[in-house]
Amino acid sequence: MTSTPLPQRPGMTVPLPGPLHSHRDKLAELADLGYTDIWSAESDGADGFTPLAMAAAWEPRLRLGTAIIPAYTRSPACFAQSVASLADAAPGRFAIGIGSSSNVIVERWNGVPFVEPYKKVRDVVRFLRDALSGEKVVKQYDTFEVNGFKLGVRPEQTPPILVAALREGMLRLAAREGDGAIINWLSPDDVRKVVGVVNDAAGGEPKEIVCRIFCCPSENADAVRAAAKFAIAAYLNVPVYAQFHEWLGRGDELQPMWDAWKAGDRKAALAAIPDSLVDELIVHGSPAECRATIQRYFDNGVTTTSLAILPLDPDLKHWEAVRALAPTAG
Repeated sequence: MTSTPLPQRPGMTVPLPGPLHSHRDKLAELADLGYTDIWSAESDGADGFTPLAMAAAWEPRLRLGTAIIPAYTRSPACFAQSVASLADAAPGRFAIGIGSSSNVIVERWNGVPFVEPYKKVRDVVRFLRDALSGEKVVKQYDTFEVNGFKLGVRPEQTPPILVAALREGMLRLAAREGDGAIINWLSPDDVRKVVGVVNDAAGGEPKEIVCRIFCCPSENADAVRAAAKFAIAAYLNVPVYAQFHEWLGRGDELQPMWDAWKAGDRKAALAAIPDSLVDELIVHGSPAECRATIQRYFDNGVTTTSLAILPLDPDLKHWEAVRALAPTAG
């Protein structure tokens, strides 16, 4: 039997620019423009839940998701309460995305040891399944123990649990124990390899593939490439992303940048990033060219996008970019 493919869902990353209290009209316009989803992130800005809670009340047309909440930075019971509360506020419209995050966010910024990321994410996924069942949880997981916690909030609909994944181990976990995978920092062509692992582990069951796609709809290629190299260097020198791109087959291409970065020569590291890599990882060009590239992500297996507008061209206006990339544009 052939599985019915999941619908394509165009989404946007939140929070949007400006203070949170000012976003109501913009969220409504997102829905008017044809965006179906908004996906929050959590690193050093707004937390992952508050922008979605406000959107839950303001704009019922939008589906809400986290991409991602780090598995390490909330205790199990607190994590379950946050998930259940948002699922209760937006029944059937919320998906929780969980990931290991990185050693920088977890260890340097939050003071939590970044150890056994695979097991930690797996255990949080399993615990949330147990807690959201409504039963009392008395269980020893590999990375923590819960003794007698029972959720006092019972959402009408249990939210899907998605796993942020880069390489094979976490991608297979997303397929086996999650409802899908969340991916980022990859090209449209890379999607085929990533989705292939998920589909293989899922055994034919359709799984959601959410992809954060970094976009700058500008034809000033020189400015975009120059600024994008700072973002690429910042991310791809983080160990988890370096290992991911080595797995994708970019080890030889990125080794000069890694070597210069390790030696403390940031200028040489930036210079070692080829323009071709920027063009693969950052969607830029005319709005029509950008929309065509975004469609390639869908064509290669992404089911849900979360566009992240990068201000790489100083003349680019964020909201004009949102409108230019909208499903109703063109």
